[in-house]
Amino acid sequence: MNNSKSNQSSSHRSPRSNSSGPSSYASRRPSGGRAPFKRSSAPGSRLSGGGSRGGYASHSGGARGYAKRRPFGDRIDVSRFINKTIISEEVEVFTPEHMFADFHMAENIKRSVIDKGYLAPTPIQDRTIPYILKGVDVVGIANTGTGKTAAFLIPLINKVIHSPREHVMIIVPTRELAIQIDTELKSFTKGMKIFSVCCVGGAPIGPQIRDLKFHNNFVIGTPGRLKDLIDRKLIRLEHFKSIVLDEADRMLDMGFIADMRFVMAGMPPDRQTLFFSATLSPEIEKLINEFLREPVRISVKTRDTSKNVEQDIVRVDRGGDKFEILHTLLRQEGFNKVLIFGRTKHGVEKLSQVLAQRGHKAESIHGDKNHSRRQKALKLFKDNQVNILVATDVAARGLDIADVSHVINYDIPATYDDYVHRIGRTGRGSKKGKALTFIE
Repeated sequence: MNNSKSNQSSSHRSPRSNSSGPSSYASRRPSGGRAPFKRSSAPGSRLSGGGSRGGYASHSGGARGYAKRRPFGDRIDVSRFINKTIISEEVEVFTPEHMFADFHMAENIKRSVIDKGYLAPTPIQDRTIPYILKGVDVVGIANTGTGKTAAFLIPLINKVIHSPREHVMIIVPTRELAIQIDTELKSFTKGMKIFSVCCVGGAPIGPQIRDLKFHNNFVIGTPGRLKDLIDRKLIRLEHFKSIVLDEADRMLDMGFIADMRFVMAGMPPDRQTLFFSATLSPEIEKLINEFLREPVRISVKTRDTSKNVEQDIVRVDRGGDKFEILHTLLRQEGFNKVLIFGRTKHGVEKLSQVLAQRGHKAESIHGDKNHSRRQKALKLFKDNQVNILVATDVAARGLDIADVSHVINYDIPATYDDYVHRIGRTGRGSKKGKALTFIE
């Protein structure tokens, strides 16, 4: 990469009671008393009822302990899809050790953060930013939707402010997450003359090659496309002293391990490596030992799924019409912004089309859609021009979509980790959300 800033791409060079409907959830009583069982008016469906004390449901048909064997995935106990809300007067409040103004950072990045309305950091930000500012390797384990992106972007921007020749690489599993991080980076660096390029598969490579000819402080991309550009000698790994592996567990699941190793092998030994994951498996531990040097481990993950997400199942009885049940649900009050997950690209596309034919404002996102159509669908959903987005698991990791009221698992996920990341699209931050999983 050279230092010329002429002909810079504008896209990367900004100036810087019993209800009869299926959605009738069990009554919530502060005393934890028994609520009446709710039955759907849609043929062939049953939503789990209110039931036992403590807020947990009692289920007709023996839901507890019931597990469905699927040829393509894990054996998942259906009871893990159920987490009823308990009304409580107790409120758990996180008290940060720092305020953003307290961090030892350049004044312009502090102003930018505060201008965005951020005063106090989230737990992952509060714990990791001081260590990243010190230049040490960090492993961050945190639930989705906890402010992880800003946790690494803010201190890395500070590093670039102090060393304008600094190069940072950020590797993520999906193009949508890469674009989201690039957008957030730009929102923090307006007027700072800090430049970035987004290198993702499924998008035209020409503009990315063009942008790489200029000086970029940040290169954000997916493993396969980054490897392609490195092979073409358009990215020189020896120039990068900082690297972020975000959603590392997902990259491992998606088979990117060889590409990740390829990139890491070309990085300078005196680099700073930041490693973020929502889960910590033996395979992830192996990668940590392989890629990082005496890392500081920060874990603010308290449970698999957010306490803000009420989870339940929708049973489809034998002979029931699954689509009609979904259609009836979506017509209920409160289903304002719904993310529906399907198993296959073809199934997702077909479901979105049928929903649109039945009068719903629906779009789809899956691997058979090209880059521009995927981005358009996401924008329509984020801007509330459509209120239903049907997706494969490509949308389950990392995406920050505001105010999703419901996640519906129209098809059961392949693994429980996939389930966790799917439902993490709702109930983000301090907001409440609901997740429903169809059981046939």
